[in-house]
Amino acid sequence: MSKQFTVEEVAAHNKQGDLWIVVDSKVYDLSKFAAMHPGGLAVLLDEEVAGKDATEAFFSLHRHEVLQKPQFKRLVIGTIAGAKQTIFAREPGALSNVPYAEPTWLSAGYHNPYYKDHHRKFQAAFRKFVEEVIVPDAQAREEDGKKPSQYVFDEMAKLNIIAMRMGPGPHLKGLELMGGIVKPEEFDYFHELIMGQETVRVLARGYIDGLGGGTYIGLPPIMNFGQPALRQKIAQEVFAGKKFCSLAITEAFAGSDVAGLRCTAKRVENGSQNGWILTGTKKWITNATFADYFTVGARTEQGGLVVLLVERQEGIDTKPIKTSYSPAAGTGYITFDNVFVPYENTLGKENKGLQVILSNFNHERWGMVTASVGSQRLIVEECLKWVNQRKVFGKPLHNQAVIRAKIAAMISRVESAQAWLENLTYQMNNMNYAEQAEYLAGSIALLKQYATSTAQLTAADAVQIFGGRGITKTGMGRFIEHYHRTVPFDAVLGGAEDVLGDLGVRQAIRKMPKNVRL
Repeated sequence: MSKQFTVEEVAAHNKQGDLWIVVDSKVYDLSKFAAMHPGGLAVLLDEEVAGKDATEAFFSLHRHEVLQKPQFKRLVIGTIAGAKQTIFAREPGALSNVPYAEPTWLSAGYHNPYYKDHHRKFQAAFRKFVEEVIVPDAQAREEDGKKPSQYVFDEMAKLNIIAMRMGPGPHLKGLELMGGIVKPEEFDYFHELIMGQETVRVLARGYIDGLGGGTYIGLPPIMNFGQPALRQKIAQEVFAGKKFCSLAITEAFAGSDVAGLRCTAKRVENGSQNGWILTGTKKWITNATFADYFTVGARTEQGGLVVLLVERQEGIDTKPIKTSYSPAAGTGYITFDNVFVPYENTLGKENKGLQVILSNFNHERWGMVTASVGSQRLIVEECLKWVNQRKVFGKPLHNQAVIRAKIAAMISRVESAQAWLENLTYQMNNMNYAEQAEYLAGSIALLKQYATSTAQLTAADAVQIFGGRGITKTGMGRFIEHYHRTVPFDAVLGGAEDVLGDLGVRQAIRKMPKNVRL
């Protein structure tokens, strides 16, 4: 049983070499630690800290997670008699009780027409997996820049998470999903939405892309347009977490302008050499540095486009590109130097590659929206916690009207984006692939533009709320700094905001009735 002390007993230990403090009813002996305190000894010897209840002072400078570290747990020598712990860390998998920290379908007292019981069970299990298995590796790899650890992919494969990331479909038939929580025939786009919004809890943007961002966009063309034997072989390797894909479309000469690709594929038919000779470069390719397979868009001699599945081999060189987020994403520059690609690796038809490429965009952009909206919600939670515990001019930060106005704007943005996202997800559940392309391409493009533009507004507001902490890579505002630094990625990847906005409007104009007038 923990030893108990009185307030008076703690107060007697208030000097260098004999220093105790109280944080949330627990008594910490800092006598030996004080000299090593990163903030300096003077901070701990302050008359409001040494020998006193320093709970408020501690939480004005440190995150709760600091107290969970083993080196600080060892400093606990007892508790204050009659006092009770009031601040608790949320258990892995549990829901937050902070207002707007969860979408309404997970909030007590709210109702929602979209989610069923198996969605709720799936969400709880998936969040627990993310926080127990992925988060520790994510934070470590975000620091050292290495690709996600193999054991994480292995654990994901055991639950068929990699397969589920491809969305609902026949590829899930016969698989046990998330330990049997959801049946393959039940799995829908709302389950995938849950995965997108829960994965961002790792709060490590580069790592998220490294965790299979390339596979998420590189494997679907193989599964939808590849020869049966080819797609079965590759899907099996990828779902097992042993091989990785990347989508190699973007070039230094052609980003959003897919029709402007310069990488070439020359048709060859010479005995066993029946296929293509691929030559050219690709840039800003997610997972390029460690991908085993590349889904490549190239121009044919007829001027059309072709999409090829290319296995890593001699003649392929990948170099890392330094970006403003972690090298864990494996972002790279690819050179194809007269690489032979067998004809059976052609995805779709010759000179019809543009359709293959465009068919992939809706799912990619929708998936990016799920993550963007989920990330915004985490920032809302961070800000609500901070304004509640931060004191300025003797009062909580939320006492300032300008701060409340910023929080109001944040909440409005994330809730409107979530509602739009859920509406489109419901449509996806009730449309086939062709119908989605016909009716949702413009809406998804507009939603992505809206989500990523509002995300950048939220990031800027969060920095102002956290002040200097919001631009510091460690401490209280480290997640705000990281979010503000990496949020532009979502605004560029999958189609720049202005391009997507224009796409949405052009599609609307194309469907305008000819007989309407003011």
